[in-house]
Amino acid sequence: MKEIRQGIILCLIAIFFLNTSYAQQLDVKLHRLFEKYYEKECYFNPFQATADGIHTYDDQLQIEGSSDFISAKKQFYETFLKDLKKFDRSQLTESDKISYDILEYTLKINLEGLALHLEYLPFNQFTAALPTDLALFGSGSGPQPFNTAADYVNWSRRLIQFKAWTDTTIANFEKGKKKGVVLPRDLVEKMIPQLSALAERDTSKSVFYEPIRRLPRDFSDREKKHIKTLYAKIIPAQVVSSYERLAQYLTEDYLPFAQEAPGLNALAGGDSIYRYFIKVYTTSSGITGDQIYQTGLREVDRITKEMEQNKMETGFKGTLQEYFHFLRSDKQFRPFKTPDEVLNAYRAIHQKIQPNLKALFNEEPKTKFTIKRVDPFQEASMGGPFYIKGNIKENRPATFFVPIPDATKISTVFYGLECTFIHEAIPGHHYQISLQQEQNGIPSFQQQNALYAYLEGWALYCESLGEALGCYTDRYQKMGALNNEIHRAIRLVVDVGIHTGKLTKREAVAYMMAHESIDEKIAIAEVERYMAWPGQALSYKIGELKIKELRKKYQTIQGDHFDIPAFHNAILKYGCMPLDVLENYMDMWNKETVHAD
Repeated sequence: MKEIRQGIILCLIAIFFLNTSYAQQLDVKLHRLFEKYYEKECYFNPFQATADGIHTYDDQLQIEGSSDFISAKKQFYETFLKDLKKFDRSQLTESDKISYDILEYTLKINLEGLALHLEYLPFNQFTAALPTDLALFGSGSGPQPFNTAADYVNWSRRLIQFKAWTDTTIANFEKGKKKGVVLPRDLVEKMIPQLSALAERDTSKSVFYEPIRRLPRDFSDREKKHIKTLYAKIIPAQVVSSYERLAQYLTEDYLPFAQEAPGLNALAGGDSIYRYFIKVYTTSSGITGDQIYQTGLREVDRITKEMEQNKMETGFKGTLQEYFHFLRSDKQFRPFKTPDEVLNAYRAIHQKIQPNLKALFNEEPKTKFTIKRVDPFQEASMGGPFYIKGNIKENRPATFFVPIPDATKISTVFYGLECTFIHEAIPGHHYQISLQQEQNGIPSFQQQNALYAYLEGWALYCESLGEALGCYTDRYQKMGALNNEIHRAIRLVVDVGIHTGKLTKREAVAYMMAHESIDEKIAIAEVERYMAWPGQALSYKIGELKIKELRKKYQTIQGDHFDIPAFHNAILKYGCMPLDVLENYMDMWNKETVHAD
């Protein structure tokens, strides 16, 4: 019997080590696939690779609308999906299951998009806008490095490829015309002056000469001369002339065929395209445009009641519309005289929330953070403040950029200084994006992942933490937060309304002005954003509502044991993921937490 027992024990030990060895081999092979995917994705998206700190492709500009590129990308996605399916998901660790699910979703949704011929709408003034990205990268203050002579040569090689990109883009616009897939006239009319401005031939005004004006002092005279000669040849002949051709083409050949209707429903196959964008930007299975529209109506009604309560608490005696006008026009809400005063107001908010962060988060990013004014040559075309991620490996700080074309017109209440900082900076985008990049236990593609429902949903959710962060003690700042929130709820109604034919452009503008403190000029610009970027505006509220739903569910289950920092850590642990994957993962987290208690 003793020998039998020993034999059984030895067999069990052997099985354990065999299983462990198999699991380790599985882990190594899967992670090798993850890294191969990210390497190939960088090749297909070289601008994003540069922004991510991967400089292998700094001299590349993919012609993403070409048939060769589309065919190669389709094969890439199909091959990796097939290779991913070779792994038995049930045998994976929790972390690898999440990575598996995120990659599977990404490959499938990208394949679905390639089948819709979105290249027929190659860019507009908001999205897929390589012409404006080129200007950002070439300004010398963007992600493109300009530290060495080789960096300058890399950028020159990128610029040379813009002519081929322009040729392909015009050809795709022409294909779209023949298929009945064209942009709205209102968008094309915005694109033309944007392109004309980038076609500036005066070297003292052109953004593309900024790197020449900032040549490092340690470059030799020979290097400086070579670079100046190279850029003086390439920029006028390859870059400026391409912008001129695009502007001329849109004016003379495309604008007459542009659609009058604002939404995708007016296009051939537009309904299918919009359903796809809903899937992309909500990352939720089964949700329909009508469901989103009804959710928007309910949220607008709920937040409107909170606004009425806020108005009453301030002692304002007029209607809600009159309260909106008061908030937009009263001088007390426009106290700034200089750009530095605006920047200092945001710095004060940063200091105000610092002592309260530890009660909500156990971890804080290591990536440095700074607040800056947008470069004057860019800020006239910018909206509100925005966040640009940093890169801890390159010691590049994350930046909260503030456009201040006229400090005297900056409102403290319009969308609320406090809630804007919380959303765009800390703990919103900065905590989520930086912690994701700094998480060494996840694959590279996951560290740089950006899925809007999670990303923007998290940032909007963070606005609801304002009181816990020591903010919104002023009723007008609280009203700014409510105005910010209802703006995102209104988007559900307007985005769906525009692209399904429920609302005309005029009706969408009127709806916005009726339910938030916004003037007509900004309302028109917002509606045009939704026209240009179908579905993206849905991500904020849909993501925020899911995170709030999960928090409420786990608070109910865990009761007094529910720990806010632990919940936030769990949400942020693996970075951006589809909302369906997030809920499955968080349900497992909840079970483990309850079991541990």
